[in-house]
Amino acid sequence: MTTAVIQRKWHTTAEVAEMLGYGLSKTKMLVLTGEIRSIKDGRSRRILPRYVDEYVERLARQAEGNAA
Repeated sequence: MTTAVIQRKWHTTAEVAEMLGYGLSKTKMLVLTGEIRSIKDGRSRRILPRYVDEYVERLARQAEGNAA
């Protein structure tokens, strides 16, 4: 018997806040301003894992650029 593992396809704003170590209000503001991309799912916002990665990479590039 084969067991299928379902991987998360998206995260809630609260989950992303916890992942990044941010408060929920800061994370919601980043989503509302488009700093962190999201998709609308009914009345909710969902954030794809790659959107979180894009945000972190952008912050890292900016930090590296400012350090030079």
